[in-house]
Amino acid sequence: MNPLLQTGSFLEDHKMPYLDFAAKTPWKGFFKLVLHIFITRRRFRIGRLENERVIIVMTGLSMLNAGIATQLLITLFKVKGILHYGIAGNANSQLQIGDVTIPQFWAHTGLWNWQRYGDGPEDEPALESNGDYTREIGYLRFSDYYNGTNCNNSSDNLLNNVWYQPEEIFPINGVPEQRQHAFWVPVNKHYFAIAERVQGLRLAGCVNGTCLPRPPRVVRVQRGISSNIFVDNKAYREFLNSKFNATAIDMETAAIALVCHQQNMPFIAFRSLSDLAGGGSALSNEAASFATLAAQNAVDVLLRFISLLSS
Repeated sequence: MNPLLQTGSFLEDHKMPYLDFAAKTPWKGFFKLVLHIFITRRRFRIGRLENERVIIVMTGLSMLNAGIATQLLITLFKVKGILHYGIAGNANSQLQIGDVTIPQFWAHTGLWNWQRYGDGPEDEPALESNGDYTREIGYLRFSDYYNGTNCNNSSDNLLNNVWYQPEEIFPINGVPEQRQHAFWVPVNKHYFAIAERVQGLRLAGCVNGTCLPRPPRVVRVQRGISSNIFVDNKAYREFLNSKFNATAIDMETAAIALVCHQQNMPFIAFRSLSDLAGGGSALSNEAASFATLAAQNAVDVLLRFISLLSS
């Protein structure tokens, strides 16, 4: 958020520059039982960017925070679309730090059915017959990543398999209490088409005297993924790329996509790559060195997109 506010592009509303919202709402039934309590506090900054009226809110880390911030934004304000930006890990070795990715689809890859040891791909996971879980998306087999051999034969792993699951969703145009499922959630088609015109934008490629091998670029990619996991593991990065064709890996965007999808709200995300998840040439995670550059590049892409959207 700070790089955006520091650009000088954001002009706060002189009458109401922000709204701090805090809620503690008990919902009571006939027997005075508290059914639900919702507690949160958010600051919504109100103003203009590139001649567009905007509301800026920081999601915070994780899927839960991102989902709450998005739902509050849609509930409290009359907005016509949501633009999300930030930094991300990179699962695509063809891209580099500083590149800004614009995925067409997002998925939450942290919802699993963890299969008991001894069962395999042909065995039905628990509650699959009820429609709660599925084997349609695929699985991760831990024994494929055993770092050791015994007479050139890999050993079994007690962790066995995890099956990736779609989210249960309840869209506003659906039937109450009748679930649907979603795994890959598309961004808005109109927004994604406009994003093609951002791809020629020149981005910063140096930080503190260290320059990247080539100038960063803006790239529309097929897929990004999110979960409540900070991925700094080469083997899992390569699995996510080969299994899902994922590029950007983060901890929030899929939650925003899922809320927008259910609320029929136009949405797109810009995620600048701050590190090659699990390591590139550096001995430690590169995000510590390049996060500021990546964040600024994401802001630059956001501003360019808004200017195109306005025109």
